[in-house]
Amino acid sequence: MLLSLNWLREFVPYEGDVEALGAKLTMLGLELEDVLRPFDGIKDIIVGHVVECGKHPEADKLSVCRVNVGSEVLDIVCGAPNVAAGLKVAVAPVGATLPNGMTIKKAKLRGAPSHGMICSELEMGLSEDHKGIMILDANAPVGTKLVDFLGLDQDVLDIGITPNRGDCLSVLGLAREVAVGFNLPLTMPNVSLVEDGGDAGKLVSIEIADGELCPLYMGRVLEGAKIAPSPDWLRFRLLAVGQRPISNVVDVTNYILMGLGQPLHAFDLDLLAGGKIIVRRAGEGEKFTTLDGQERILKDSDLTIRDAEKAVALAGVMGGLNTEIHDGTQRVFLECATFQPSTVRRTARRLGIHSEASYRYERGVDQGIAPLAVELAAALMQQTAGGRILAGTPKAEPKPWKHFVLPYRPARCDALLGLPMDRDFSVKTLETLGCTVKDADREEWSVTAPSHRRDLEREVDLIEEVARVYGMDRFEPTLPKVSRPLERAGAREPDYAFWMDLRRWGSGLGLNETVYYSFVGQKDLDRLGLPGDNRVPVANPLTADQDVLRTELAPGLLAVMRNNLSQGVTGLRLFELAHVFHADKERDTTVREPGRLGLLLHGDLFDGAWPQTQTDAGYADLRGVIEHLCAFLHLGAPRFVRDDAPHGWLAPAVDIYVGETRIGQAGRVKPDIADFYLAKKDVWMAELCLDTLRELADAVKIRFAPLPVFPPVRRDITLAVPYDLPAEAIVNAVRGMKISLLEDIRLIDVYEPENDPARRLTFRLTFRHGQRTLEDAEVDKQREKVAAYLPTALPVSV
Repeated sequence: MLLSLNWLREFVPYEGDVEALGAKLTMLGLELEDVLRPFDGIKDIIVGHVVECGKHPEADKLSVCRVNVGSEVLDIVCGAPNVAAGLKVAVAPVGATLPNGMTIKKAKLRGAPSHGMICSELEMGLSEDHKGIMILDANAPVGTKLVDFLGLDQDVLDIGITPNRGDCLSVLGLAREVAVGFNLPLTMPNVSLVEDGGDAGKLVSIEIADGELCPLYMGRVLEGAKIAPSPDWLRFRLLAVGQRPISNVVDVTNYILMGLGQPLHAFDLDLLAGGKIIVRRAGEGEKFTTLDGQERILKDSDLTIRDAEKAVALAGVMGGLNTEIHDGTQRVFLECATFQPSTVRRTARRLGIHSEASYRYERGVDQGIAPLAVELAAALMQQTAGGRILAGTPKAEPKPWKHFVLPYRPARCDALLGLPMDRDFSVKTLETLGCTVKDADREEWSVTAPSHRRDLEREVDLIEEVARVYGMDRFEPTLPKVSRPLERAGAREPDYAFWMDLRRWGSGLGLNETVYYSFVGQKDLDRLGLPGDNRVPVANPLTADQDVLRTELAPGLLAVMRNNLSQGVTGLRLFELAHVFHADKERDTTVREPGRLGLLLHGDLFDGAWPQTQTDAGYADLRGVIEHLCAFLHLGAPRFVRDDAPHGWLAPAVDIYVGETRIGQAGRVKPDIADFYLAKKDVWMAELCLDTLRELADAVKIRFAPLPVFPPVRRDITLAVPYDLPAEAIVNAVRGMKISLLEDIRLIDVYEPENDPARRLTFRLTFRHGQRTLEDAEVDKQREKVAAYLPTALPVSV
């Protein structure tokens, strides 16, 4: 929202500088994004008086002028046809730079010296009029800066407005905030409207089909208008806030929109058939041409303004070409209305029309300001376009505005803010914001919100307003007192806490967390061979490559891998916790969102900062990460079972079980898919179901045991094992011997000799006695017992 400082001062007597104003608005929640100086390009132009003007002796279309600029009299050659002696003009002296970037220099034109330039409005960026130079008022003081004489806005603030503060999308709305922030009085515009006979109600009747879609529609009728360019003050004011002047009648509607926040629209009354205004939905497939000349195909959800025969405007979005104000317009019907925000938003977005009017209607327009807006606009139209305002205001209001009446408890305010608020300050703040406060001597007040503050819907909204005006920066930071009763120690932690535990586990293990978009492309899912029946397409995708919600984490992880590999990264250890999306007609939302944990290993296993011999990540490393996760969650050792069924992107693939519960899949990405994502080495991935892991983790019973006080004794044993015999079978066989002293067994090394049908697996056996220190002899005896048993139980040799 562009806020002119001069315009603001018409509502509040603010005399401070721009910096202080921006700082105060920012602390009130309206962030100052930039300070613009829209007429900075003509700051060097001054008022001059043409003392003499004669024909150039060498050129018929040039004039040689002597121009008094206060400090001196300049010789200037001018080519404008309307230059003449005695005129007050805008002069760019030598050294001045115009908005188009041209710097004025001393020159000779056909032999005549020229020490400046007499400017047109086009050359100064004030309009598109290039018929001649700009002629100023005869009382313009010579030598004065043009921007000062014209009263141009030299400071314009660009204020960021949050979506809930539609009331601040106007100078009036921001003036209310300034009045509150600086304790200044607010002055509303005075309306001087003179009605001149006739009865507007007999010329225009208004019908509204659905009051929910259009709570209010009213208007004024102007006859005898003369369409022409707006006066300078109006054109320059609109230019300062980024609006293009068009004509006096249209410019008034834009002036009211920017000043009061009420969108208006002017119709050529002679083009409205039947003297009727009908507000109803469009017909399905109906065609309508908007003011920009584009033909639109409407839906029956679009709200239209119609006369007795046709649509003449898209409600709250844009008017129609068929009733546009033109140079020959003499009778004007001025529309002022409020529309349902969601209806305007839906139509504007579907048709891709984003106007200043729709931007405000989408956020909610103050229904209470409409009478003032239409009266002020009619008065300004009469002032700038002449004519007469007919008596009466055609109006239909099927749903009058009902003010929100909210409770306010000072005690609740103090508890929520953590700071006692003075009651008098709270009352004054709420009343300054436009609220009406009753029962302020009780523990619960009754507060009526003003019509322009549609965002005040709950008690907490009022508390936020009090805190905002008090100053968020004045709250001292204090740590809240947090108490956790012992009886809650065993309570089920929320999913968020469980996910945070897994994030800490992943980062602690040396993995890097990635966060990717929930949106992927249909082709990404097709590439991985994922089924299409459970996909959730995006109705309005940001891009063609993000037109569906992901059903697995794999597309995102592989995309992150590709991005990193393209930047020269040689090793990746990634994990991601996120939701995936599956279509499910049985659910109210039609979508199921299970949580997933994705893992990806590729290339160098160790970080380059460590002085280790690099090895490539392999299956054993991925399996180790999953085993570590299960140990972290106290789930016991997982089982890995090869899945021989065809898989979309893994080959080979293994199913992962905890007990008899399947928790996910792991494996190597198919070479052709890995190659597409720029991987030149094996890519190992796993995807685990977080919902299942959570259920298993919740089912774990915590048991306490004394810490061992005697040292362990370890022995290694190496076996020749066929390739088709999994290491897990050996571990289970040893555990099945039920050796009382055996505390743990784990695989520590794998060696695969060439041309040998068996690989060498080395296991480490850990022995411990709870009551004494073990002796070597008895440990060796247990090891030999294991070595003797295994060849009899399995096809292995020691």
